Amino acid sequence: MGFFDKFKISRLKEGLSKTRETFREKLSVITQGKTEIDEEFLEELETILVAADVGVETTLAIVEAITERAKKETYRSGEELNRMLMEEIQQLLLDTDTAHPLDFDAPLPETPYVILVVGVNGAGKTTSVAKLAHNYDKAGKKVIIAAADTFRAAAYEQLKIWADRAGVPLIGQGQGADPASVVYDAVSSAVSRNVDVVLVDTAGRLHNKAHLMEELAKIMRVAKKKVPTAPHEVLLVLDGTTGQNAVQQAREFTKFVNVTGLILTKLDGTSKGGIVLSISRELKLPVKYIGVGEKIDDLQLFDREKFVEALVGRQQE
Repeated sequence: MGFFDKFKISRLKEGLSKTRETFREKLSVITQGKTEIDEEFLEELETILVAADVGVETTLAIVEAITERAKKETYRSGEELNRMLMEEIQQLLLDTDTAHPLDFDAPLPETPYVILVVGVNGAGKTTSVAKLAHNYDKAGKKVIIAAADTFRAAAYEQLKIWADRAGVPLIGQGQGADPASVVYDAVSSAVSRNVDVVLVDTAGRLHNKAHLMEELAKIMRVAKKKVPTAPHEVLLVLDGTTGQNAVQQAREFTKFVNVTGLILTKLDGTSKGGIVLSISRELKLPVKYIGVGEKIDDLQLFDREKFVEALVGRQQE
């Protein structure tokens, strides 16, 4: 394992520390001295999982799997029981999530590859755009950012700071401009300059405002005028600290927009990182990237196995 891989795993473990510490501490209490699974244990387990924002549906699935396994196995210690719980949680995530996204240095299916980034205000959308741009740029791709969030005051200025930090060009027209016009300019420029990736930062749209969703649809139509297959991805940014509200936001967005994947941010600021399990099972949408810190390197490809290892504290050094 190279230095960079070790660094990524270290940042992942650090970012998930709040969830891991809370989760494992509570599990160790209910498994202490246990050699069998009874109704009291299952009820306490349900409470722990729900508190970690795993979600009711996913919690019940985990409890059911553990109940079935308990019929076939016996346990000599709380440690063995705890290990079995970890294995079942890992298996659930591995079974219900989809394949990993392409790494940043992998060949793109088409260029320019147009990615729309959507989400409500405050979810970390603008910073996620810049972090994606940084990763693609570092992998040797030519990148352009389109500043299509023209409604929010100072949105362009904020994105400009982050684009400079990422070292990639920004195309925009400032507050009050037509977002679709910005996207058209950006995609046109990408075509003429042989750019590999166009990242579009859209307005922080309230998920219950249909007319704002219609504006997003307009952006997509305009992009297709220059690149008929665009957008190639629509990534929805969700704030991990909002728990089940993030799941509801995703459900509302998918009514209007063909979301292809999720970016889950701020996992370093919550003890409820179990929301990843809930999203993976209940929404049937792939979590493609996770944010584990505020630095520009802190947006990572979502690796299911490494995530679970970091979550439960069993990552090997």
